[in-house]
Amino acid sequence: MDATPLIEDVIDREGGYVDHPADRGGPTRFGITQAVARAEGYAGPIRELPRAAAATFYRRSYWQAPAFDRVASRAPALAAELFDTGVNMGPAVAATFLQRVLNALNREQRDWADVAVDGAIGAKTLYALDTLLATRGPAAEAVLVKAINALQGERYLRLAETRPASEAFLYGWLAHRVDTSRV
Repeated sequence: MDATPLIEDVIDREGGYVDHPADRGGPTRFGITQAVARAEGYAGPIRELPRAAAATFYRRSYWQAPAFDRVASRAPALAAELFDTGVNMGPAVAATFLQRVLNALNREQRDWADVAVDGAIGAKTLYALDTLLATRGPAAEAVLVKAINALQGERYLRLAETRPASEAFLYGWLAHRVDTSRV
């Protein structure tokens, strides 16, 4: 699966330069925070971050590093959901959502052993995913996407409840990020 359409879509959705006072991440360009840009080696002003650099950062830090590319070869809709969730919440959060769901779907470890909920997709997480897909068939991918969307929505709501400034983003998060129609 080529991640380019996913990356281009998120860059378009995130827009250009934004500095919302309620956003704890600070100023962004194409959804990339200054902290991420610096970690990726970009030293210029975030306001001037080139689109191509943002695309490179997304591919490296939000697709390849968290191993969503390895998920994509097994379950492309799931990988797309993990990528989108990871962009908005952090790749480790998206990966923990997957790990939690896989652990809850393993029928009390009869199908596979629980995986560590550590936010790192490795061989054990991929084995659990492969086993679920083989055991439950094509519908399993859609179930995983729905479960991750449910966790994502709950996290957004909790953020708004615990940090009132996040209420400024809740409607948009729910309207544009929580979407079970992708499968």
